[in-house]
Amino acid sequence: MAIEKVREYFRQYGREGDILEFPVSSATVELAAQALHTAPAHIAKTLSFEGEDGCILVVAAGDAKVDNQKFKAAFGRKAKMLTPD
Repeated sequence: MAIEKVREYFRQYGREGDILEFPVSSATVELAAQALHTAPAHIAKTLSFEGEDGCILVVAAGDAKVDNQKFKAAFGRKAKMLTPD
């Protein structure tokens, strides 16, 4: 199970207690915010885009949207999200 691998990795740094698991789904920003009783803006989300030599991962506030002009200025390419494949 993936969570056990994460827990094992964190254990070497004494951080395994930092993992939060919920009795409800936290699969989306909205569900995670509800599970934590906080605002969606306080949830970090990771967005995956195609890059020239691999992937570009952007971590943003849960309520943030990607500004296409700023993305292109920063990465020199149009923002194109990865496909599930």
